Amino acid sequence: METLFEINRWIHIAAGFTGFFVAPVALAVRKGGAAHRRWGRVFFWAMAVAGTTALVGAQHIHSLFLLLTAVFSLYMAGFGYRSLFLKPLAWDARVAAFDWAVAGVGLVVFVGTVGYAVFARNIPVGVFGFLGAGTAFRQLRGYANAGHWTKNQWLLNHISGFLASYIAAVSAFSVTSLHFIPFPYNFLWPTVLGAPLIRWWHQRVRTQRASLAPGPGLSGSPASALHH
Repeated sequence: METLFEINRWIHIAAGFTGFFVAPVALAVRKGGAAHRRWGRVFFWAMAVAGTTALVGAQHIHSLFLLLTAVFSLYMAGFGYRSLFLKPLAWDARVAAFDWAVAGVGLVVFVGTVGYAVFARNIPVGVFGFLGAGTAFRQLRGYANAGHWTKNQWLLNHISGFLASYIAAVSAFSVTSLHFIPFPYNFLWPTVLGAPLIRWWHQRVRTQRASLAPGPGLSGSPASALHH
């Protein structure tokens, strides 16, 4: 059993480091282009593997922080990836039951996380719980407004989800490995640096200054390929 957990640990480390180095590459290349899509997929699957192995590792070392960080990172990575398939919600009011269910369960889990954090006076858990609950609530509100989304809402969600997942992964690495940074700064610094980056990207998208490679659905008008 210890051998299995050791294998899980090394898979987690490999996936985590892959995500750390791939995310800046995906941000640097032209958005919507082949390179961006390729490195974005690598980042998503790296975060999926890192998050899943973190869930297993958290059970082994009994780390609540690692467990909740893994849940948050997985949820946000899924949110960012799923947004790529929700472009039609700018003109189509039909929301899949799967999307309602994921956001609903996420809201319950993250609200419970906030409640636990208040009871335990745990700042890191509370921050992730609050951010996760806010994201899930906005998802549900967005689904209720399906058919009336702005043409770039899916892109804003994509940016928020992937960058938040990356911030969570860096936070977990900082807390578990950068022991020279005192608590709670070892947890907070990735969020302090990352939140303005997310806002900056949102502003670029809203003012249409982001560089997007041509592709179906980016204009916000129905593309025939999206209906298949």
